[in-house]
Amino acid sequence: MTDAVKVGLIGYGMAGQVFHAPVIEAVPQLKLVKVLERRTNLSPQRYPWVKVVRDISEMLEDEEIELVVIATPNSSHFDYTQQALKANKHVVVDKPFTVTSVEAKLLIDLAEERKLVLSVFQNRRWDGDFLTVQKVLDGKLLGRVVEYEAHFDRFRNFQKQNWREEAEEPGSGILYDLGSHLIDQALVLFGTPEMVTADIRKQRDGSKVDDNFEILMQYPELKVTLKAGMLVKIPGPRYIVQGTEGSFHKHGIDPQEDALKMGRTPAEFGWGVSSKEDRGHLVTRIANLEIDARVETLPGSYQEYYSNIADAIRGKMELAVKPVTAMQTIRIIELAMESNMLKRSIAMLD
Repeated sequence: MTDAVKVGLIGYGMAGQVFHAPVIEAVPQLKLVKVLERRTNLSPQRYPWVKVVRDISEMLEDEEIELVVIATPNSSHFDYTQQALKANKHVVVDKPFTVTSVEAKLLIDLAEERKLVLSVFQNRRWDGDFLTVQKVLDGKLLGRVVEYEAHFDRFRNFQKQNWREEAEEPGSGILYDLGSHLIDQALVLFGTPEMVTADIRKQRDGSKVDDNFEILMQYPELKVTLKAGMLVKIPGPRYIVQGTEGSFHKHGIDPQEDALKMGRTPAEFGWGVSSKEDRGHLVTRIANLEIDARVETLPGSYQEYYSNIADAIRGKMELAVKPVTAMQTIRIIELAMESNMLKRSIAMLD
């Protein structure tokens, strides 16, 4: 495609290799042309046409590159994003947006001033399980929703030797990592809460960073509970939604991450399809009919995120993941940490 947006990728660790490069290459409107790797030359092994650069200036001074994707540790997001925007590049930054909401606001203002697309890689909006929950809610199948609970649970009772497990690294720990996904999904479904209450813990032996949290986002007629932990051996439902007419439970986790880790690509046939065992369970009442049914999981589609980015850059479509929502996510993380420290609920306006 001659009009494909040329992309430069900063960082080729796990995020760059697994989540960004293969998804970018599955989108015809985008073309990966340069990758910033400090000490390795891994990207050309899979993408032989890609040029490896060692310094960010080699990427930002390249007029051919329109979009810069930042897949680096959280503490570097602000600096790299600011440099790219000042070089008049559109930017996608991996989640979480920044470490603080103040930094996020500065970047939003800079992007608006220069009329550039700025977005955060909230790929979990395109998880099949979340898309299915969204479809159930959009269809008003539960009546008025009164309670929503989302989990992102894993079992790993040891610490990995990386920056996410280091207390000295800003933005480390499970709250910034998995919390940013769960909070973003809740904001998509329900908007901004009135109050935030949180319990954040270190549960693994010797853990230096938070590895468990429970966040309560309070709305006038709705309770939203978000939970994640690293010591959950028997997973329960991923989503539990209660309404005035019924309930919906969804087990299982979207298969796209595991597929990407195995070297597969979203360009493959049947991408993002979940197993039948992970179908949702809907029990409700519609028009005097009692319904007890299994709900097929919609296919996940991370490539839809990047397709939207390309179309937004070309002015063909409105940006799906707006930076203002990503800033709200960081603000809620800040309020969650404040709530945990003070042992009380914190209003969004505090």
